[in-house]
Amino acid sequence: MIKILYTLLLFTVIILGNDKPTLTIYTYDAFAVSWGPGPKIKEAFEKEYDCNVKFVGMSSSIGALRKIQLEGKNTKADILLGLDTNIAQAANKTGLFAAHDLNTSSLDLPIDYTDDYFVPYDYSYVAFVYDENKLENPPLSFEALASMPEDFKIVIQDPRSSTPGLSLLLWVKEIYKDKAGAYWKKLSPHILTITKGWSEAYGLFLRGEADMVLSYTTSPAYHIIDENRTNFKSAHFKEGHYGQIEVAAMLKSSKNKDLAKKFLRFMHSETFADIIPTANWAYPVVTTKQGLPKAFETLTHPSKMILLEGKKVEAHRKEIINEWLKALER
Repeated sequence: MIKILYTLLLFTVIILGNDKPTLTIYTYDAFAVSWGPGPKIKEAFEKEYDCNVKFVGMSSSIGALRKIQLEGKNTKADILLGLDTNIAQAANKTGLFAAHDLNTSSLDLPIDYTDDYFVPYDYSYVAFVYDENKLENPPLSFEALASMPEDFKIVIQDPRSSTPGLSLLLWVKEIYKDKAGAYWKKLSPHILTITKGWSEAYGLFLRGEADMVLSYTTSPAYHIIDENRTNFKSAHFKEGHYGQIEVAAMLKSSKNKDLAKKFLRFMHSETFADIIPTANWAYPVVTTKQGLPKAFETLTHPSKMILLEGKKVEAHRKEIINEWLKALER
């Protein structure tokens, strides 16, 4: 009997000891995986706020948004992390997100940013990445890219499921305006494949199946810092580069709103900012005492960020995607 009572008491202690709130965050797979920023952020936030953090990774942040839309008010997500400013307006229209009540006016961003629902946490510039050991003379403009030899291939992401994929469409549209469709027809023979998300596309490139991949100006930092390889570069296009500001928001249906707000605020802490450059391979939105790694000094850094206002993107997004789909019909 004593042994049974002891076992029950021990079981009760274990249950009570684990009685911590769990913050569930839907995001893209590259953020949540073991080599991404998720595990380090989880450890730091749990330590500071005595809670549990659960990252749920999916093929893309757009896919995470769609899952939340399907789940509606019954979603298990407290926070959606990883959309960018191009798609945040579409997310706002769902009515599923709550205002953050944070002051974002002093953030270190290349442009002014204000939004009542989505909080920025990092940024970069969309670019085509290549291996200079295999490609000595990379194209440095969209025209040069489309004029490469017939066997030259690139991998891009689908704008319907991928934020960098959508950024590419907007980048091309901003440069070519009403001639964007004609440009896509010209570029089409060089597109090896169109992947659902970034991870799949970058994997194909690293396996040598394409000459260039749609990624970010900050992507080569990973190879420099983690692999001690300096042969991966991002092509500096003369037209300028489209920016991507990644954001997060809290769900109205969250049962952990206080904790979710603390996480959104935590994204602007030095602890979070120090993790981003060498785990998510992007620029944090706050300046830290530690500063950026020296490898970032060697990266392509556009003097100006091309970025369409979110409401304008949402008003024309379907039209731009349909133009792209029609141009790629074979």
